[in-house]
Amino acid sequence: MSAAATATVSDARIPLRAHLRHTGALMRRNLLWIRQDPESMFDAILMPIVFTLLFVYVFGGSIGQALGGDQGDYVQYVVPGLLAMTSMTMSQGIGTGFNQDFNSGVMDRFRSLPIGRGSVLLAKIAVELLRMLFATAILLVVGVLVGFDITNWPGLFAAVSLSIAFGSSLMWVFLLLGVTLKSAQSVQGMGFLILMPLQFGSSIFAPPNSMPGWLQTFTDYNPLSNLADAARGLMTSGPVTFDLWMTLFWTAAITAVAAPVALRRFNAAD
Repeated sequence: MSAAATATVSDARIPLRAHLRHTGALMRRNLLWIRQDPESMFDAILMPIVFTLLFVYVFGGSIGQALGGDQGDYVQYVVPGLLAMTSMTMSQGIGTGFNQDFNSGVMDRFRSLPIGRGSVLLAKIAVELLRMLFATAILLVVGVLVGFDITNWPGLFAAVSLSIAFGSSLMWVFLLLGVTLKSAQSVQGMGFLILMPLQFGSSIFAPPNSMPGWLQTFTDYNPLSNLADAARGLMTSGPVTFDLWMTLFWTAAITAVAAPVALRRFNAAD
């Protein structure tokens, strides 16, 4: 019997209540690991701080003038964009985490226990979503400190929820990379190649009006642009309908394409 079939049978034989109990125990294990290795949270803590301060105080004046205002106007523009960037960057952690678990033998230990692989996967996803929420909270706190004005609190929570949903869809892409590539460094390198064009070829940091025509076309179809513009509309009571539906479409499409392949590779991974 194949590894994938064995994992499927094992999961099917475990009752739902046991699955939930195992998932909770594994979540606790992952959180305790973070407690023992606080450096693993440096990306969630430092990335929102560094990027917010960098773009606001280095580029805020010039881009703010291009927007027809000043640095304060750029803060209102860039913080919702950084919300989109944070969800994408933090979603990469699940790929490197599982790659390390497979290469270090942790997954072999899990296989020897009477738990399903589904519990292992759900626990990891849940903890990575908590890390994403934590990074988002740091971003919003820093954003408020540098002058971001929250004018629509329900819209803020909607924007955060939309960002988390989109980030969760990207986790399937990075999970696929994590169980396919040979090392965590390879996952990080491939993730960098994916992240950089999408981040800087978008409306996250600057309006695309001054970009070349071909790049504007790419930006228009970039899901990060849709997410950033939807977050701006929700958080500042601006137009939102088109970008909101496009972000939901991208979220569903990425999940539908990447999740089955990632799950198949995860179950079959040695």
